[in-house]
Amino acid sequence: MKKQFLTLAIALVTLASCSSDDDGPTIEVPSVGAIIQPTVGGPNQPNQVYLDLSSEASSAVNRASWDFGFSTDTDFRVVINGSLKMAVKKLETSDITLTQVSDDAVAVGAGTNPSSNGYCDNPTGVLAGSGAGFGTAIAEVSVNDADNKVYLVNLGFAVSTTTPTVGSVSVDGEARGWKKVRILRNGNGYKIQYADLASTTFQEETISKNDDFNFIFFSLTSGTTIEVEPKKDKWDLNFTTFTNYVNFGTEVTYGYSDFIVSNMKGGTKVYQVLVADGGSYENFTLNNVVENNFIVSETDQRIIGSNWRNGGGPGTLPSVRTDRFYVIKDVVGNYYKIRFLAMTNDAGVRGNPTIEYSILN
Repeated sequence: MKKQFLTLAIALVTLASCSSDDDGPTIEVPSVGAIIQPTVGGPNQPNQVYLDLSSEASSAVNRASWDFGFSTDTDFRVVINGSLKMAVKKLETSDITLTQVSDDAVAVGAGTNPSSNGYCDNPTGVLAGSGAGFGTAIAEVSVNDADNKVYLVNLGFAVSTTTPTVGSVSVDGEARGWKKVRILRNGNGYKIQYADLASTTFQEETISKNDDFNFIFFSLTSGTTIEVEPKKDKWDLNFTTFTNYVNFGTEVTYGYSDFIVSNMKGGTKVYQVLVADGGSYENFTLNNVVENNFIVSETDQRIIGSNWRNGGGPGTLPSVRTDRFYVIKDVVGNYYKIRFLAMTNDAGVRGNPTIEYSILN
């Protein structure tokens, strides 16, 4: 009997290892989970890190490597790089050869820049709307060229190189300056025109859509498209700095460190579980999942956001919240639970998060 079992086992291993054109598609077995330390890059938080739970794949890109993201959906939407605190303002002209001047009000900053100014993208990640913060800060690109106005662009801040005190962050470096930009349609793609504010000439590049991705990213510095996000079905969470809306008596724009967004556009869904309400992380199983709780994340990418940590205060450093964890339905339909174990390394240096996640079954 033992010999029969051994023979069967060998046959199954052999069958699994064989490959030919007649075998059909390879079935990918999702990860059962892992403990991962995304390479955010320390207290300057230079990287945006994309994590795919089912494959345990993680990719990092310098957050200053791009300026605009061009939607590949059926609409024509363009996002700005909120990780650098970029801001834009629509001007009254469609003539990019006219000289312009900077405007200090076009910026990100609590107390001085109400979200109603519309200088930043809506942080939910919903693109639809009339522009000026209703959806994207830049209005949907019109098929009629004359309707596409010039935008005054505050390029935000370079990644800081200052070393802060242990436990703190320093994310904003030198101001990156200003540009004027105009975006047009180009068939089923885009055309971007850009120049310095005082210039009477401009550069022009075309951007093609690619349905494999949520966005095609473009750098004004290099004048080329840049690989930033993985394919839209190959990531679930993005660790990044982030421009959010926060209510301080009035709703204002505010820059966050240690922020996490979900791949809402690709289909990732998330909800938060408080231990006091849903039981412990260890005991949470697939039977505990409440499908209706995912609904909010279908129109808001910030369910995790900064909610996984305490913000700190005078004399108190930020810390991980241990009273909660998150349930994730990934882009291919696997269910995971995830919790945060640390936001610093052993030396107490920020920008070194540790997460644990496990498949639900």
